[in-house]
Amino acid sequence: MGTGPLLPVRLANCSNRTAFNGGRPPRSMTHEIAVVPGDGIGAEVTPAAVEVLESLPVDLEFVSGEAGDAVQAETGTALPDETRATVEDADATLFGAAGETAADVILPLRSAVGSFANVRPARSYPGLSAVQPGTDLVFVRENTEGVYAGIESEITEGVTTLTRVVTADASRRIAEFGFRYARENGYDDVTIAHKANVMRETDGLFLETAESVATDLDRDFDTALMDALAMHLVMHPEDYGVVVCPNLAGDVLSDLAAGLVGGLGLLPSANIGPENALFEPVHGSAPDIAGEGIANPSAMILSAAMLLDHLGYGEEAGRVRSAVEAVLESGPRTPDLGGDASTTAVTAAVVERL
Repeated sequence: MGTGPLLPVRLANCSNRTAFNGGRPPRSMTHEIAVVPGDGIGAEVTPAAVEVLESLPVDLEFVSGEAGDAVQAETGTALPDETRATVEDADATLFGAAGETAADVILPLRSAVGSFANVRPARSYPGLSAVQPGTDLVFVRENTEGVYAGIESEITEGVTTLTRVVTADASRRIAEFGFRYARENGYDDVTIAHKANVMRETDGLFLETAESVATDLDRDFDTALMDALAMHLVMHPEDYGVVVCPNLAGDVLSDLAAGLVGGLGLLPSANIGPENALFEPVHGSAPDIAGEGIANPSAMILSAAMLLDHLGYGEEAGRVRSAVEAVLESGPRTPDLGGDASTTAVTAAVVERL
C-alpha cells in the first residue's frame, strides 16, 4: 500500500456547478425546514437565508429551534431535546453557528440527521480579491469518526489521551460519496488526502479502503499526504477538484481554502445523511462582530442553496447562487470584503437579484 504521487492535474472552473447534487426530487407536500440560528452572527445570517428562501416559489415551512451558549446559560443544556427532535423530524435544517458550546451543539445535530459526509465547496468569485483566483475545490469530509469521535480521557493527572477511530465501513461510504459527487458535478479530479506514512493503521485503512473504492468504480484518482497537500493547495489550487479526506484533515484544509478565496464568510457546507441533512456556513459565531449587523450572509445563503439542491430544487438553487455571485461581484459588500454594507443590505440585494 503506497501513498501515491501528488500529481498536478487540470481543473476547469465551472460557475454553474451545483453545491450539492444527488438529493431527493421535489415532493408535492410541503418541506419542513428546521431553523436553528444559534449564537453570535448565526442569529443574524440565518434569518437572511430564510428571507431568501421565502422569496422563491418553493413550498417550505420553517420551524424554529434553540441551541447554543444562551440556551446553556438559561436551561443548563446547550441542545434541548425539543430542538434535536425538531431537527430529526424535519426534511432539512439550517444551522447558524455555536459559540463556546459548539462541541455540544453541532456534533449532536450532525448526528441527529445521520450525517456521514460534510461537503465544503470553496470557490473564488469574480470581482473579489482572492489570494488564488483560480480556486474551485470541494472537500468531502468524513463526518462520523476520526479524532472527532469524542473519545478522550485523563489517565492520570497531567496526562490525557484521545482515541482516533477509523473504520472500513465509514471510509468506504465517504469514498463512494466523494467519487459520486465528483461525477455528478463535473469534477474530473479526485484526490484522497491522508497521513498514512505516520498514522499507518488508521489512515492506512482509510487510504487502502478509498483506493479500493476507486478501483471498483474504475475511477482515476491521486493521493496526497495532507501536510504536503496543504502546501500545494496554497500554491496551485487550480490543480485540484474534489478532495476526499478524514474528519480533522477536512476541517483544517477547508479553512485553509477559505483563506485562498476571501475568507470564511464565503464558504457554505452541507452535512449529508441517508435521508436528512443539515446546512451551515463554515464560519463560526464571530463574537467580535456579533450584534453589529455587518456579518457577511453569503456563506449562509449559499448553504441554503445547497439545501435546495438536496431537496431537488436545482433550478432555484442555481438562481440563488447566481444572485449571490452577482452581488459579490458588483456589491454591496460587507466589511470583511472591503465594503461598508450591512447584513440586511446585502440580503436585500440578493433578493432583488432573484
